[in-house]
Amino acid sequence: MDELRRLFESEGAREYLGEPVTQAEHMLQAAALAERAGAPDALVAAALLHDVGHFHGVLTGADLMAGTDNRHSDTGADWLAQWFGPEVCEPVRLHVAAKRYLCAVEPGYHDRLSEASKYTLGVQGGPMPAEEAQRFAAHPYAADAVALRRWDEQAKDPSAVVPAFARYQDLLQRLIRQSLSD
Repeated sequence: MDELRRLFESEGAREYLGEPVTQAEHMLQAAALAERAGAPDALVAAALLHDVGHFHGVLTGADLMAGTDNRHSDTGADWLAQWFGPEVCEPVRLHVAAKRYLCAVEPGYHDRLSEASKYTLGVQGGPMPAEEAQRFAAHPYAADAVALRRWDEQAKDPSAVVPAFARYQDLLQRLIRQSLSD
């Protein structure tokens, strides 16, 4: 819990890859949107933690914006798996794929992306080809990843008022204990 809190207070306080919010504000907004939508606790946690992969691994968010895919969804999911089960980690792992999927199957979705998100889409492989989109749609966590992706895109409002990280600590602690006991 201390490590997660530290990420929000340190690396999370930095600029969010060309968006008008910090990385922490972005993730907190995504969690608040998930909570308002009545998402289960694990999906609220996934929304809160979906971009932690920008802080870990050899490549960072700055590398992504420079044109190298940092694979932050995989890095983040793998790092979170030391504490959380697949109901948190798999939507995190799939949230970039969900953007690629939605751009392939939902008319107008691409046009609603922020300029930074359109740019990273190209770095991350662009819209999925039809066969890949079919495989993605069949994944057991595809629906959760798509929901997370929609909150991700909405979570870039510089005037949004959302709870602080502390608001989610009990929820995260419950999920950590539950994963450890499974």
